[in-house]
Amino acid sequence: MEKMKAEKSLEVQDWGCIEYGAAYDRQKQFVEERLTPKSTDRLILVEHPPVVTIGRSGDSGDLCISKALLRNLGMALFESDRGGKATFHGPGQMVAYPIIKLCDLDLHWYVQTLLTSVADVLLEYGLKPVFKEGQPGIWVAGKKIASIGIAVKERITSHGVALNVKNDLTAFQWIIPCGHPGEVMTSMEKELGYPVDLKAVKDSFVLNFRKRFGYNIHPISSHPDWLRLPIHHSRKGGEIETLLSDLHLGTVCQSTCCPNLFECFNRGTATFMILGENCTRSCRFCAISKGRPEPLDIGEPGRVAEAVKQMGLSYVVITSVTRDDLPDGGAVQFVRTLAEIRNVAPKTRIEILVPDFKGSTTALAQVCASRPDMFNHNIETVPRLYPSVRPQALFQRSLDVLSFAADQGLSVKSGLMLGLGERHDEVAATLAEIKKTGCDCLTLGQYLAPSKDHVPVERYVPPSEFDQWASTARALGFREVAAGPLVRSSYRADEFYQYAKAEDCAGVVQESLNPLGIDI
Repeated sequence: MEKMKAEKSLEVQDWGCIEYGAAYDRQKQFVEERLTPKSTDRLILVEHPPVVTIGRSGDSGDLCISKALLRNLGMALFESDRGGKATFHGPGQMVAYPIIKLCDLDLHWYVQTLLTSVADVLLEYGLKPVFKEGQPGIWVAGKKIASIGIAVKERITSHGVALNVKNDLTAFQWIIPCGHPGEVMTSMEKELGYPVDLKAVKDSFVLNFRKRFGYNIHPISSHPDWLRLPIHHSRKGGEIETLLSDLHLGTVCQSTCCPNLFECFNRGTATFMILGENCTRSCRFCAISKGRPEPLDIGEPGRVAEAVKQMGLSYVVITSVTRDDLPDGGAVQFVRTLAEIRNVAPKTRIEILVPDFKGSTTALAQVCASRPDMFNHNIETVPRLYPSVRPQALFQRSLDVLSFAADQGLSVKSGLMLGLGERHDEVAATLAEIKKTGCDCLTLGQYLAPSKDHVPVERYVPPSEFDQWASTARALGFREVAAGPLVRSSYRADEFYQYAKAEDCAGVVQESLNPLGIDI
């Protein structure tokens, strides 16, 4: 019997590693949204910092040690409204939360289909999943590898299933897993005897989930004409790529698949990305690689400076991946890079495009003390969309970053992407909030999904609407605005900076940027 409507779409979100309580609150928000007629089904993938959760049928008797000792061991404790008793979540475990609307309340079918989606993954890896009558979960070689605990509100599901992929299993000894004394837990990595890539497991699960629940994969619509640009290769662009490769440097132009890459390379400009190539966050709009970051490269600032010198740049933008693993978030690496550039190219203007440093005022103070010519931190989208687009960021924290830099007397710049599903009133309110921070420069561009696994484009915003938003921003008091479908936060940043500092060159800059529909 058909349980789901196959024509319904499924939005897949990977929130990365997020506190259980925060994920719990976001699930509740998504359940309320799913109750509305125009909402869509969602599949949420997460990892959690170490936490023991107790479901509705459990209590403190499911703990083998005291709550105080549990906390002393670095373990959070959370009483949840899901079914089941006690279980453990930790990094390296795939947790899936389907927020989907059932066409009836046949919970047995739903639980079995969800578990079968996980079993399909195990079979692909050569493991033999086993189900036990009356005991929800999956076992391999007599040991439990996946647990399930769900909740349903008005036919909308929440919570879900946890598959042990490569997580530390020690904490399961401190609880009675799922109310079964003596239950032995295992993981895919332990059973297989070799390292398992968590992302590959997630990708396999998503595909099998779609198949089992009857979801279709809809093709991405083609880009409108105003987003199609000819690509012009040149010897200059090739020389820059060779130089960057020789110096073992990356640019955000390459890592984010920027549509203006070849134009900028051909002009002899680039935005350098420091602190490695792997980001510790899982923003769903960004093409930069996610994963375990590399050790800090102390020689990187000097190589960036050497590239700036050899390229003869008069203006350079320095950005980075987010490094939440570092105590200072990478602030000192920014400071060292600026110092090295100024040592070899003292006349070069420097713009920095920074992460939020988790709101650390110490890190921000270090970076601001280096006195960049332009301080840039992107808000990216409206606050309502943060959970689905920037799950590990906070809207207010990003506003605070801008306020801090403005209070230090720096020229401050920020940017928004349009086309993610934001409403007109939300954009207007967000622009007003940005302006209140003291930010005086703004970029507005079209969001383009790097792949089908990223958050999809909701709509393509025409150039005329970007013109309207530029007028709105100027009316709010922004000194300079760049708005257009292909505008990016560091695109032609040198011209943007020059215009921000001069009152008599508006005609020159606007004419040079008009072919891309930019309004300055």
